[in-house]
Amino acid sequence: MQLANIISGDDDGEDDINQLFLHVDISKPGQKESLHFLYGLYPDALRIHSISMRPKLETSGFLVVPTKYNGPVFQDLDEGMRDALHSYIQERGTNENLFPFPQAWLYVKDNRNLMCWFRAVGTLIKERKQASDA
Repeated sequence: MQLANIISGDDDGEDDINQLFLHVDISKPGQKESLHFLYGLYPDALRIHSISMRPKLETSGFLVVPTKYNGPVFQDLDEGMRDALHSYIQERGTNENLFPFPQAWLYVKDNRNLMCWFRAVGTLIKERKQASDA
């Protein structure tokens, strides 16, 4: 399913992640450039925001800000072209079914970061308490 308009999140105060923005590069061996997609991934839809040609990441080692014409705004493309590009990325496994994996990964990452922070704070408090007791 394609998303025609951006869906705003619920205002019920939940901390659930209901949208993710992903950068995806698709390239072929031997080519110096890749297709760079920026899209919004939602629990029930996927929306391409932009597509451009960029140097391969392995060639440059980092994401390069393009200095040449990137092509038209994605929403200005013919509907048939937009549908073809959606099909192209869906054939490669990028669709709304992907949403639960990065969502779960972000929850795990946030939890690990929180645990590391608690550990660092606990160590600092313990060290200061020991220093003041001595």
